[in-house]
Amino acid sequence: MQIQDLPYADPGVPDARSGPRFLWWLFRNQLGGQFKSLAWGLLHFLSVSALPFCVGVAVQAVVDHSGRRLALAGGLLALCCVGNAVGDTFLHRTAVTNWITAAARVQQLLARKAAHLGSALTRRVAAGEVVAVSTGDVEKIGWFVEAWSRFTAAAVTIVVVCVGLVVYQPALGLVVAVGLPVLALSVLPLLPRATRRADFQREKAGRATELASDTVAGLRVLRGIGGEELFLDRYRRASQEVRHAAVRSARMWSLIAAIQVLLPGLLLIAVVWYGVHLARQGRVEIGELVAVYSSVMILTYPLRHFEEIAMAYSFSRPSATRAARVLSLERATSADGVAAAEVPGDVPSGDLYDPATGLLAPSGRLTAVVCGDPDAAGLLAERLGGHPSEQGISVLLGGVPLDELPLDSARTAVLVQDKDPVLLSGSLRELLDVPASGDVGAVEALAAAQCADVLAALVQGSLDADDPMDARITERGRSLSGGQRQRLALARSLFTDPEVLVLDEPTSAVDSHTEARIADGVRDLRSGRTTVVFTSSPLLLDRADRVVLVHEGEVAAVGVHRELVHKEPRYRAVVTRETDDEAALNEVRHENAVRHGNAVGHEKDGEPHTHSVLHALEEIEESA
Repeated sequence: MQIQDLPYADPGVPDARSGPRFLWWLFRNQLGGQFKSLAWGLLHFLSVSALPFCVGVAVQAVVDHSGRRLALAGGLLALCCVGNAVGDTFLHRTAVTNWITAAARVQQLLARKAAHLGSALTRRVAAGEVVAVSTGDVEKIGWFVEAWSRFTAAAVTIVVVCVGLVVYQPALGLVVAVGLPVLALSVLPLLPRATRRADFQREKAGRATELASDTVAGLRVLRGIGGEELFLDRYRRASQEVRHAAVRSARMWSLIAAIQVLLPGLLLIAVVWYGVHLARQGRVEIGELVAVYSSVMILTYPLRHFEEIAMAYSFSRPSATRAARVLSLERATSADGVAAAEVPGDVPSGDLYDPATGLLAPSGRLTAVVCGDPDAAGLLAERLGGHPSEQGISVLLGGVPLDELPLDSARTAVLVQDKDPVLLSGSLRELLDVPASGDVGAVEALAAAQCADVLAALVQGSLDADDPMDARITERGRSLSGGQRQRLALARSLFTDPEVLVLDEPTSAVDSHTEARIADGVRDLRSGRTTVVFTSSPLLLDRADRVVLVHEGEVAAVGVHRELVHKEPRYRAVVTRETDDEAALNEVRHENAVRHGNAVGHEKDGEPHTHSVLHALEEIEESA
């Protein structure tokens, strides 16, 4: 795989059982690039490591006054320099390719998982952690994958050089062959502590990223309540914790780096001292001593890659663990734990029914759902979409479990609009460039969602756009008010025209006059289509064909708005925003009226009813 071939047609199915397994899976999926990097790395490191032998031959040739050996040494030096240059160039090229392709594979896997899970992802994993995984963690994972082949080349080079030194000059070569493994393994006792500090630093950094993401998302609200400084102080404290953790981690890695400098220096001193002793005894030639000494100095370069691979693994392992945790998430399955069969099938139609709550949305009708708990309403809306965040009995569409449908078919059949929909940056035309049935035009959808003033505002903000469809929308629609964003999102959902449309509080930020027109527009445009609206607005409830009250996870009442508001106290409490005291008072009045009404109806024949009715009203007032 080359960079120009990205993105992958299929990034594959990752082994997300653990962080190390995920790293190994990434390594196995780019063996070709790893072997290329290993080959160029061997050429580079062996060319560098051969330079001391050439220098030693040249020095000894000068001592022996041998022009032929001096010319031979010069030719070998030139050949090593060419090998060094070519190997280093292509090693860097292949290593960067491995890094970018590994990072791109992880990003594609994360994007596919986010699209697969939808809004359920951020309910299982914090949004800030998802951002941290898809940015900083991806880079660290790619770093370890590309560093592995260079480390392997460096390790093989050290073994080859040690064997060569033992053959070239056994006395000094044996000292180097014993000392180099000690140098390579000397930092192992420090790695667990360094790894723990690196993990702690990444944890703090992820928390700070999450806090920053949440703060930016809620900046408009924070400014409204004057809470910028409060959250700024929180982020400042979080960033300071990250700094302290980074400093503690850097201290440990500095100690490891210092050991990697100190011990090779001690080995050089030992080689020089012993080499001089052998030279004075005539057992070592000057050229041999220069070659061994230079080899020890040169070998500190490949030894550095032992420190790098340890650092890369220490930083990439927690990153890979976080990525694996996100990639291991799956769609919720049925209660028996059997995964849904992803097989092709037609998009079903018919009544939408939730066995868990007993909620029924008849086909082709507008059903309004009243739920006193907004969070429970959001979870129920996601369940109706066929991708719940928790396991349970599947929702049925026309008698077909949505969990047994392929994800594309389920989302074609049922579209869920969250209470806080997201508008991506781009033109209005691009916003409406979504899969749609084609039966509803953009103009109709915008008109039903009452977007005339929104279009005017967008055109006014985009001086170069004569056509409102070419007007630019800023990221997340930040230049628009909350009500304007809601209406554009509603227009997009109406334009899609799915078989079943589920709207979660679609007009919570809209004024009452506009809300009434939206209610009429949605009812007319969705005529003959199944529509479910989660709302407590009387304006929307009054336009619904059927109103369902969901209380404590079960359907408590079914009817129309005007009946339920008089007959069902719990419904009235949610819709009219009654306080607890008002709800209790109305409940007492309702019970007393029913009781005394029955008593009045059973008065004996011939007795006046007027006194009984008045007496009943007096008792109601007293008890109230």
